[in-house]
Amino acid sequence: MKRLPLTRRQMLSGLSASLLLPAGLRVPVVSADPGNPFRHGVASGDPENNSVVLWTRLTTTIQPAECRWELAQTPEFDSILRSGTVATGPHRDYTVKVVVSDLAPGALYYYRFHFNQHSSPTGRTRTLASGALDALGLAVASCSNLPFGYFNAYEAIARDDSIDFVLHLGDYLYEYGPDGYGGGIGAQLGRQHVPPREMVSLEDYRLRHAQYKADSQSQVMHAAHPLIPLWDDHESTNNPWRDGAENHQPATEGRWDRRRQVSLQAWYEWMPVRDPGPDDDPAAYWRHFRFGNLASLVTLETRHTGRSQQVDYDIETLGEMTPAAAERFLSEIVGVPGRDMLSAEMQAFAAGALAESVAAGRPWRLIGNQIPMARMASPRLSDSDMAYLEARVSSDSLQRARYFQRLGELGLPLYLDPWDGYPRAREAFYQSCRYAGASDLVVLTGDSHSFWQNTLHNDEGHPMGVELKTTGITSPGDFLEFGTEGARLMDSRLITSNPEVQWTDGISNGYLRVRVTEEQLRADFVGVDNILSRDYRTQTLRSVAVIHDGPYLHYAVPAEG
Repeated sequence: MKRLPLTRRQMLSGLSASLLLPAGLRVPVVSADPGNPFRHGVASGDPENNSVVLWTRLTTTIQPAECRWELAQTPEFDSILRSGTVATGPHRDYTVKVVVSDLAPGALYYYRFHFNQHSSPTGRTRTLASGALDALGLAVASCSNLPFGYFNAYEAIARDDSIDFVLHLGDYLYEYGPDGYGGGIGAQLGRQHVPPREMVSLEDYRLRHAQYKADSQSQVMHAAHPLIPLWDDHESTNNPWRDGAENHQPATEGRWDRRRQVSLQAWYEWMPVRDPGPDDDPAAYWRHFRFGNLASLVTLETRHTGRSQQVDYDIETLGEMTPAAAERFLSEIVGVPGRDMLSAEMQAFAAGALAESVAAGRPWRLIGNQIPMARMASPRLSDSDMAYLEARVSSDSLQRARYFQRLGELGLPLYLDPWDGYPRAREAFYQSCRYAGASDLVVLTGDSHSFWQNTLHNDEGHPMGVELKTTGITSPGDFLEFGTEGARLMDSRLITSNPEVQWTDGISNGYLRVRVTEEQLRADFVGVDNILSRDYRTQTLRSVAVIHDGPYLHYAVPAEG
């Protein structure tokens, strides 16, 4: 695999017996000792200004199993601030979750668990600031499909001392079996999914979560930084909507509502988030995180509570479709009233949170968003482009290139599962943001396995902000089937075909680093050059600044630092 240049990078290699993390924290890698009950590491997340969730899981058969936890201000635990015991058992797959309250705002803490004579690795966490805050650092991650390769980007995030919190935008795990997406590479790397089948039952989802949490690179990221997670589709199955999913077959896989229920149950058990109350809808997961006087982060739920069924293209009729028919398809099918993305409750929550942020005078309004929001038509490919690809790709890949070419000729969106497939819902969201006084959104997005730098506008051309999208931790870009240079060609044509797309890279894996001060938001697109082994390098592929221009935002050359 081609290596990135060695400028502005750090050399990272496989973990040794322990990993040196920022601020002197050393997190031991959990061994495969069958007697060790902490094989899935520790994690924290869902922070507020006076509380945070601590998480671990016990490998035991004791019922109930009682675990002790401790919280301190130093990694040596020379002064214990909080401690307690919590019971777990098979009813929650032996996961342990503690919401520690009455903490200081904007404070750094260390935590660990004890069970019998064993102690867990040490984790580091923090609360949200209240009042004045000079700077905020976020790592933005998405699409971590274990069979496709090693979680080198997770390890890089763990060692990034500018990060305060990790915003994971979904596809934290994938539902497929060994013959599914990524299965071939997984067989070569010895990273095949467990259980060896598509996950459908509660036991399937629990085993898959356990496999991902047992990964040592995942463990060091969780131990180093608190997590702010969203789900996307693969936490349940591909492309769900309110009443079904593309990758769910009721005749053989049972009722969809049952599958969604058990997938969410396992997600809450295995993720460091607050559990829903007994009367709460577990699918209604959205949050407003307030980072002092500096920024708000509002997270969206776009899969289970509001989304209408996806529309897709009829490939058989595309060749005969006229431009007029394409316009009718967009207006009368894709853009028909009532095709929702967000539930009414979700949209009202987001509008209220944004209005509060504006009233509080915070300069930055971040949106945690699973799926691409900017307008993105399929690339317009010329005859010379097609000739270039024809000489270099397989017949199957060439057929797919012709499919994209035809969509581009008709001015149709690249995909219809993202917000482009729900244009009225996007416009309604933009309108609610404008009513809240927020036309300066910084939308942080995952899902597409590509880096993106986009601008956002409503149907009247009114600026709504910017969109910064992270690539996959391991999941590959959709155009890589055309080879590296073919993918670069497709990326280039996406830019020239779409006014809202400023830049994209669909080749690299990695993460997005966002550093916020009052004056600017700096985005660094951090790539890892290799996911097929534990030896890799990171490089900042691109840096861009977002600054305010009155009530709006625009891109600028970033200030150093």
